[in-house]
Amino acid sequence: MRGRRFTGVLCALSALLAGLLAGCQSPSSGGTGTSGRLGGQTPTDAATRPSGYGAVFLAVDECSSFGTVSFTEVPCSGERAAARVVARHDGKASGGPPCPATTDFVLHISEQRPSTDEDGDGDGAVARGYACMRSLQPPHPGDPGGGGGPRTIVGDCVHDAGGGKVRETACDGTGERRPQYEVAEAVTRRAQCPAGTALFVRLGDDARPVGCVRPL
Repeated sequence: MRGRRFTGVLCALSALLAGLLAGCQSPSSGGTGTSGRLGGQTPTDAATRPSGYGAVFLAVDECSSFGTVSFTEVPCSGERAAARVVARHDGKASGGPPCPATTDFVLHISEQRPSTDEDGDGDGAVARGYACMRSLQPPHPGDPGGGGGPRTIVGDCVHDAGGGKVRETACDGTGERRPQYEVAEAVTRRAQCPAGTALFVRLGDDARPVGCVRPL
């Protein structure tokens, strides 16, 4: 079967802090802390070329091959399949719907509108968008405590990155930095966090956007 080539960037978006909740202070023994949102690396778009797998490149339930720069859409039953699309959206990830909570990584897809494609009819256009990916085999960095993924969720751990910022790390200590805090609960407002909350992080959840973080 023919595959479709995608050149892009695998983004473990939770690797970096993207912003702070306004009005929070640095952690102290008094139980208040710096608020941070675990964000992602700046996405890098690249050209895509559809071929032979339906109208949408990397549609929901389709699979991509292994790779760190170049990805090919492949049959999910094949030995080259590495990850499955769990959600697919047009536009920029920064302005679109969030990926599912346990997404492992995101593929950013740049727009391409060739005048003709391999069939000669010009239907090979690909709209700018992003695909939320879940690896077919563990480890799953997007799982609670996994140390990665584009979303910060309850059960994730973070460490003090300095400058009033925090970054996600694996709760089991296998990451580059040991965990210092854990996201214990998600609430709608900071005032709803339980006693003992050390700091707050912004979650990618419209219903419960505030993460209550406790020290480990």
